[in-house]
Amino acid sequence: MPSPLADPVKLPCGLVLPNRLSKAAMAEMMAKTNHPTDPLLDAYSQWSEGGWGSILTGNVQVDVNHMGSPFDPALHTEYKGATTDSALVSSWKKYADAAQKHGTPAIVQICHPGRQSFRVAGYRGMFAQTLAPSAVPVKIGDGLIERIVASLVWSQPKEMTNADIERVIRQFVDTARLMADAGFSGVQLHGAHGYLIDQFLNSKTNLRTDAYGGTPAKRAKFVLDILTETRKVVPATFCIGIKLNSADHSSKTFEETMTQIALLAEAGIDFMEISGGTYEDPKMMGHAKTDAETTELPKSARTAAREAFFLEFSKEVRKRHPDLVLMLTGGFRTRAGAESAILDEACDLVGIGRPAAVDPKFPLLLLDESVTEGNAGMQLNKAPIPWYTRFLPLHLAGAGAESTYYVDQIRRFAKGLATIGPPL
Repeated sequence: MPSPLADPVKLPCGLVLPNRLSKAAMAEMMAKTNHPTDPLLDAYSQWSEGGWGSILTGNVQVDVNHMGSPFDPALHTEYKGATTDSALVSSWKKYADAAQKHGTPAIVQICHPGRQSFRVAGYRGMFAQTLAPSAVPVKIGDGLIERIVASLVWSQPKEMTNADIERVIRQFVDTARLMADAGFSGVQLHGAHGYLIDQFLNSKTNLRTDAYGGTPAKRAKFVLDILTETRKVVPATFCIGIKLNSADHSSKTFEETMTQIALLAEAGIDFMEISGGTYEDPKMMGHAKTDAETTELPKSARTAAREAFFLEFSKEVRKRHPDLVLMLTGGFRTRAGAESAILDEACDLVGIGRPAAVDPKFPLLLLDESVTEGNAGMQLNKAPIPWYTRFLPLHLAGAGAESTYYVDQIRRFAKGLATIGPPL
């Protein structure tokens, strides 16, 4: 019997994904010029052969002055259109063609890190302020070492003016328009992991009392404006998705989060990816804080035995919005785990990250009916933590080790070298 993972999925914009397996967005750290590079294209060329239903790129930053990492691709200046900036479009078209050369739709994750932009990332200078909805600094712990590390890694954020907000909205729109002109199938707005859109949505980091803060709906205005303005300048068939956090909202603010999801669904988002975590509490990497301040939806015994990190939250969204196309990412390792999430109607798309860095053709294994259930998957241990990071908070060091390890695997397969998961 064919796996439900092999079923195609049609998005509201009309884009058809040939199956339910999505290569999730991961850091590649391969754009040393902050433009698409040959090594980056080589990696996506490998993924394009992997039988994925969709390929989500790693972060493309909308402002080269404010970067999530020093080696992300980014928009360098205002995009004036395909005719005026034909050389720029040609450069990005090579990226789109590499990722989609075997017919898999590629969707670009576009992002602004806000207060989480490292001092060494971006062209603004090491001592220049970051941008944020409110001047709330990144806090990774209460101890002296944690405070020192945070002050060294991140500068003090500046509360954005209305002019700042309007400029960043334009940058998101410009980036989406460039991706459409280059031939990508869509964009995904990165509204999770503590980046700028998430900072606006979250009452802990958005203390504003103007049109962009004070209520759940007003905190959602920033991303809704981006969505509305982007729709005006891209083809109707161009996909616009969003990645949202589930895990960084306490039970007290759960209904506020659901209010914001309802607004996005009403605005016509094509799909919503459920993820979670921030630099302060990196659940998306499987390294969460254990303090009593972090609360989520209660997890059932069945969920604890499953692979998905954020399953319960996704099921609640599905119950309230049965027509919203949901993608669930975080922890999937086997065919059985992915099928369980689909059959349980928790999601429509399964996002796969770390296994895709070890085997870019992982879907071919999961979808091969001749492969037995016990062999249709990949076991991965935690990445080893380097000794020189032991002074860092454990959750931060662990998340950094995970990201670094899998970046190295992506670089290896891009060069045609063998990859290996962390030893069990």
